[in-house]
Amino acid sequence: MNASNKWRVHRRSDEELQRTKTLNMIDSSCSQKNPSRAIHRRLLLAVALGVLCAFLSGCTSADSSQKKAQAAAPHAVSVAVAKVQQQDVPVYLVGLGSVTAFYTANIKSRIDGQIMRVNFQEGQTVKQGDLLIVIDPRPYEVQVEQMQAQLFKDRASLRDAQLNLQRYTTLIPSGSIAQQQVDTQKSLVDQLDGQVRTDQAQIDTAKLQIVYCNITAPFTGRVGLRQVDPGNIVHAADTNAMLVLTQLQPISVIFTLPEDQLPTVAQHMKSSTLAVEAYSRDNQTKLATGKLQTIDNQIDQTTGTAKLKAVFDNKDNQLWPNQFVNANLLLETRKNSTILPTAALLRGPQGTFVYLVKPDNTVEARTVTVSLTQGDITAVTSGLNPGDTVVTDGQDKLQTGSTIEPRNRGPASNTSRTNDGKAAASGMPPS
Repeated sequence: MNASNKWRVHRRSDEELQRTKTLNMIDSSCSQKNPSRAIHRRLLLAVALGVLCAFLSGCTSADSSQKKAQAAAPHAVSVAVAKVQQQDVPVYLVGLGSVTAFYTANIKSRIDGQIMRVNFQEGQTVKQGDLLIVIDPRPYEVQVEQMQAQLFKDRASLRDAQLNLQRYTTLIPSGSIAQQQVDTQKSLVDQLDGQVRTDQAQIDTAKLQIVYCNITAPFTGRVGLRQVDPGNIVHAADTNAMLVLTQLQPISVIFTLPEDQLPTVAQHMKSSTLAVEAYSRDNQTKLATGKLQTIDNQIDQTTGTAKLKAVFDNKDNQLWPNQFVNANLLLETRKNSTILPTAALLRGPQGTFVYLVKPDNTVEARTVTVSLTQGDITAVTSGLNPGDTVVTDGQDKLQTGSTIEPRNRGPASNTSRTNDGKAAASGMPPS
């Protein structure tokens, strides 16, 4: 603007200088011929020059006034907006947890012996009762035969002692035998009977060792990496397991929640079974859906949290033991809630408010009552209606009556999780 005014001033100065030179030339020529006529022309030129200056001054004043008017006119503020929606809002309690195998067995040998056969492959899913490892049973079969021979011998001795006892007993009335000899024979029979029973127990023990030679799966699960190969010698005293068997279907998740939330969870558990959703480490991918089974019987005083256990079918094997997950406990679902982006909320002396967009693209500060806030969505109970448009970005440049220029008119928000069209919110609702 300054450069343009300077250019106009220089231009007028040049024009006036040129007109002055022309006027002087005319005056000089006219004064020599006719002095009165020269004076008349000089007056006319002076009047024309004055009219021209007034015209140029008027144009400059008009341009300046127009620019001042444009500067004084209000500018539309570019802001981001979103629609207020009405939909069901699931209320989640979020806790950190880890996956735990429903059953885990470190399978070790209960006897000493050589491994003859390994009947599984690493990573294989085996059923309960399937044969996994065979240990050489021959030493224990020989022991069974030895114990059976000893049992046969002791039973023969027992029968002989019993027959003698019967003979001695029949001679007592005639007085042909002393009572002491009869009692001694009876004691011998009891001793031999005890020996026979001992032999039978030893036989049963040896047969049990043969059973231990065939290691079977105690439950249906997945076999891990094996630690032994055929030909290895194993002992009952070994500390390392031959293999680890884990049950993956079903599987459990242990997660924690603050102790203040436990009464609410316990109250909802009485009326229905609560669903639990397991999400990946980055909290973006849903892995599985299960059910809350129980709450631990004590609170950890160091953290002020309690453990909860959820069970998952895990049919697609998305969960693995010791895996870190984010557990979302579905506490309740609030029907037909009015929701808007959390970014639209502002705090002021009068409480929480938003900037409501009117049809003429002006805004109005509207006080709202918040019922639930978590993440990128907020549910309100008053102040807004579904279909209203609110400002979500650029509120620092606004006040009531400001004119705006919307950059977008998208939905309320892209919620982090949806379930059958329901926006997901997490956290405890305010009391």
